[in-house]
Amino acid sequence: MVDSTKEVAHRAASDAEHIAWVDEQDNLLGALVRSDLRERGLIGRGTYIMLFNSKGELCVHRRTLSKAIYPGYWDVAAGGMVAAGESYEQSAARELEEELGVSGVELTAHDHFFFEDTGNRLWCSAFSAVWDGPLQLQPEEVLEARFMSIEAVLADIEQKSYCPDSLAALKRYLAARR
Repeated sequence: MVDSTKEVAHRAASDAEHIAWVDEQDNLLGALVRSDLRERGLIGRGTYIMLFNSKGELCVHRRTLSKAIYPGYWDVAAGGMVAAGESYEQSAARELEEELGVSGVELTAHDHFFFEDTGNRLWCSAFSAVWDGPLQLQPEEVLEARFMSIEAVLADIEQKSYCPDSLAALKRYLAARR
């Protein structure tokens, strides 16, 4: 599948966004362009919003192929980088609305943790929300989405490529609920 012109333009704009730059203890150091932060191996802030329906099913979505990190992977959470001057909560609300078209829902905060993978060093805040309305997918970021039982998601991660950062958020969420 070839990246659409809109996806490529969105990726370029995304790479130029100023995002929060933090240290190993999540102290704010300033703001950097996203691509600089990634290329220099510095630490940013990210949000993960696990969207459930009232049946307890989790929304999973597939990322577009133009994404800089984990292109084409499945994702168990909406979310993204915290912009300069933005709180984790503000970022979570913005990302949920941008990616899945969901707004006006109560966000429940769950966990705050550090995640590190090749090209991806983040202080992460995980949230959840419940939504039974329609989804409006952002075509530049999301190819498809569906709600699945947690059991089905856990089986699916053995078969398909899922984003490791959002999987870390989900696993921590599930462990805390036991």
